[in-house]
Amino acid sequence: MQMFMDVHPGLGDATPEDVADAHKRDLAVQDKHGVRYLTYWFNDPAGKAFCLVEAPTAEAVAACHKESHGLMPTEIIPVDAPTIGSFLGEWYAGEGDRAMLAGDPVPDSGLRAIMFTDIVGSTDMSTSIGDRAALEAVRAHDAIVRDCLTAHSGREVKHTGDGVLASFTAVTQAADAAVAIQANVAEVDGLAVKIGLSAGEPVEDSDDLYGAAVNLAARICAHAEGGQILVSGTVRDLAIGKQIRFEDQGLIALKGFPDPVRLYAIG
Repeated sequence: MQMFMDVHPGLGDATPEDVADAHKRDLAVQDKHGVRYLTYWFNDPAGKAFCLVEAPTAEAVAACHKESHGLMPTEIIPVDAPTIGSFLGEWYAGEGDRAMLAGDPVPDSGLRAIMFTDIVGSTDMSTSIGDRAALEAVRAHDAIVRDCLTAHSGREVKHTGDGVLASFTAVTQAADAAVAIQANVAEVDGLAVKIGLSAGEPVEDSDDLYGAAVNLAARICAHAEGGQILVSGTVRDLAIGKQIRFEDQGLIALKGFPDPVRLYAIG
């Protein structure tokens, strides 16, 4: 059967116990609709839940929710295991099927910090310094980024050709990794990298599992300069009290976003 992830926003003051009870109600009638609920994520502060379910159709997922508790999802998105794993990393269904962080006995909220790195001037490198030197620059970037991801519990989602898309379970991990990357890149002659960070949940856009948060991180990275780390306001807000110095860059117009976005540089 196909796997789907559905989104339940606007749960207000719902508690983890409320969401666990709703999940139990789904389990009680799932066989009737030919579906199987695998796990769920609950972002407690945001009042937002996600369900991972095997089902023949999205309509069957909705029908099960409608009968069990009436909390209907706003989106039901087809997904596959590799895609979920690349973004969320290692997790497991804990007691009551709530998703848990692998290696950490705490519930997984589904929130992720998202990082894009980009080598400055990569398209012109072959012409300016030659193919071999350009390839060595990319290899140096890749080695630095991957070492820093390992050191700060980041997960490489994909290589973009001249950069990397990665995710983290905490914004502090992402910020520390970004600082470490820039510090190491600074020691490589002729190599400059820009980094963009945002934070969000795994499902925000019906066209893409990663959605708006990933698109935002990509646009922030594109706006950054070589050696710079730019982050969204959400990253800054989630890192309050974490001894990270942010410099307000003002409201910036980013392609694909209707309103200007306030960005911060990590100093």
